[in-house]
Amino acid sequence: MTQHQTADITQAVLDRLTPETDPRFREIITAVVRHAHALVREVDLKPDEWMAAIQFLTKVGQTCDAKRQEFILLSDTLGLSMLVVQLDQARRSKAALADKTASVRPTEATVQGPFYWEGAPSLPLGSDIGEGMPGEPAYYSGRITDTHGKPIADCCLDVWSGDGEGVYDMQMDGEVGMRLRGRFHTDSEGAYRFWSIKPFYYPVPADGPVGDMLRAMGRHPNRPGHIHMMVYRDGYVPVTTHLFAADSPYLDSDAVFGVRDSLIVPYERHEKGTRAPDGRAPDRPWHAAKYDFVLAPA
Repeated sequence: MTQHQTADITQAVLDRLTPETDPRFREIITAVVRHAHALVREVDLKPDEWMAAIQFLTKVGQTCDAKRQEFILLSDTLGLSMLVVQLDQARRSKAALADKTASVRPTEATVQGPFYWEGAPSLPLGSDIGEGMPGEPAYYSGRITDTHGKPIADCCLDVWSGDGEGVYDMQMDGEVGMRLRGRFHTDSEGAYRFWSIKPFYYPVPADGPVGDMLRAMGRHPNRPGHIHMMVYRDGYVPVTTHLFAADSPYLDSDAVFGVRDSLIVPYERHEKGTRAPDGRAPDRPWHAAKYDFVLAPA
C-alpha cells in the first residue's frame, strides 16, 4: 500500500477523481480539497480543533428545522451568501452592465435571508400588509423599469419583512400564518404602491451555534432595519434585494454584510392626519419611502 506524506496527500485525493466525474463538480471539489488542505497546513490544525469544527457543523445541522435554516445563517454571517449574490448578479447582468446606451444600472441584489416564504398572497396595489402589526405605518411607492427607463408592466414585487419589533412571522409562537407578506404587480406605467411598516433593526437568531460563533468573533448579531423584495417578470433578470431605512443603526456593520449604499432609502415622516398620495390619512404618524427598481434584460 502506498503511504502518502503530508506534502502529497492533497494530490492523492484529487487523483481519485475519475474521468466520468462531471466537469463542473470536478472544478468545484478540486478547489474545495486544495483550499481545505491549505487551511489545515496554514494554521497547523490540531486534532481537537478539527473535532470541534466537526461538532460545530453537526450542531448547525441539528438546529435546522422547517422554520429555521442555520446553514443559511452561517453562510450569511460569514459573508459567503453575499459574495455568491454579487458574482451571480454580475454574471447574469453582464450584457446590461456593458450596454453603453443604458440610462440606468440594474438594482443591486443582496441576500435573500432565511425568512422567505414562497406563496405570499397576490394583493391589489395599495393594499396594507402591515395592518394590525407592531410598527409605524409606511407607504411604499415607485416604478419598475428596464435599464433604458422603459416601464415594466405586470412586474411582480414579492415583499416580506419583520414587524416593528424586528420579528418575522416564522419566529412567532404558534401557527400565525403569513404576516407582512404580499405580492404586488405593477400597473401599465410600471408603478407600484402598498402600505406596510417602517422596518426596525433586529438581531439574527443568536441562540444557536452561529450565535456562539459570532460571540467568539466579538461581533454583534444585528441587522439594520430593512424590507425584503423579489422583483421579477419574464424576459428580465430577477433581483432579490432589500430597502434599508436611512436612519437605522448598524448600516455600517450589518451582521450579514448585505447593505449597499444604493439600497439605503430615506423614510419621510408625516404627522397623523396628513394625507398620503393614495388619499389615506392615518390616525398616527406615518412614513413614506420611494424607490425605483431597475431590471436588466434576460
